[in-house]
Amino acid sequence: MSSLASQFGQSFSDHPLRMGFLRWQCRVRQMAMRDKDGRPDDAIMPEVFLPGQDEPLGAVITVMSKAPGYSVTPELEHMAAKTNDPAQRREQAIRFLAAGYYQQAAEFSDILTATFPPDSPGAAQIHEAGRCTLVFEAYSQRFELDCKVWRLAPHNLLHKATMAHNRLFNPGIPGDTVVLGFEPDWENSTSDPKIA
Repeated sequence: MSSLASQFGQSFSDHPLRMGFLRWQCRVRQMAMRDKDGRPDDAIMPEVFLPGQDEPLGAVITVMSKAPGYSVTPELEHMAAKTNDPAQRREQAIRFLAAGYYQQAAEFSDILTATFPPDSPGAAQIHEAGRCTLVFEAYSQRFELDCKVWRLAPHNLLHKATMAHNRLFNPGIPGDTVVLGFEPDWENSTSDPKIA
């Protein structure tokens, strides 16, 4: 990750595709929270293509976190700590995320994250490749994001945000879960229909 991206949790690119993608992601994630009880679909679960491969390695569930200046990680952690009842925690999380959380696309980092079990061969393969293409296709929209892949350290802000988010839906997630960061190269990414 570039030093600025790792420090601030976003790429600071002003490419038009970046904001178009973030707006679309905010819309589809809010729909998932409001209409699908928080269950992820193809708009949130891109297929992962490694360099030189024609077939996807598989699909991953991505998390889109607020940029550090807008972070709600402490609120997410507090919500998880408030109750031991997984159903109650999930209900509170969906209510919180369905309300105003996804209203302002500009508040989000463009570095997506995904969690993998400790010692995941898939995570190791993606990280070792160093780059991948994430293909999102849903609701008559397709994005192909050319991404640099990072393994995020536990002290990284996006690692903390990702774990806080996922603990709301899976309280048993191991502490040594692998979190990969996907930093899009907006110049080499595409959308169909094209976003100008």
